[in-house]
Amino acid sequence: MSGKIVGVFIMISALIAGATLYYLQIYGFYEEAPADFTEVRLMPYTSDAPVPILAENIQAIDADSSPIRFRACFTTPSGLPMLTETYVGLDRAVPRNAPEWFDCFDAQEIADELKAGTALAFLGEKNVAFGVDRIVAITEDGRGYIWHELNDCGEKAYDGTVTGEECPDRDTN
Repeated sequence: MSGKIVGVFIMISALIAGATLYYLQIYGFYEEAPADFTEVRLMPYTSDAPVPILAENIQAIDADSSPIRFRACFTTPSGLPMLTETYVGLDRAVPRNAPEWFDCFDAQEIADELKAGTALAFLGEKNVAFGVDRIVAITEDGRGYIWHELNDCGEKAYDGTVTGEECPDRDTN
């Protein structure tokens, strides 16, 4: 009889722990991005500092638990031809999944548009956190998406490889 009680206790504990872990990963750590996130910026060819572009309807989420949990959606009247002439583009960009409840950001749809050429990816900002760049993708119809991605320094630092002199100090961000 006592074995059944112990077994039931273990099962209930596992269910509670699983439900808590699920909640924390999908809902618990995310929050709306700070109110000061009111502009979308891209890196121009002519400068080392990102500059704002026209953007409306900005929705963003972030989490303190990781610098790569940032996601945002927006719209812009700026056309892709003008953007490609002015701002640094990226050949390869793979959007990260967002929580299902943040329904404006569908990583698979964005990836399909990037692959089809109906969306283009741009460098939004280098080193928003140590080893993390902000990536901005914009579609032909003016929908935009933002996420964070590890850059070369970040990948080296987080896998334990020596970062070298080309990477900034961790304390500078």
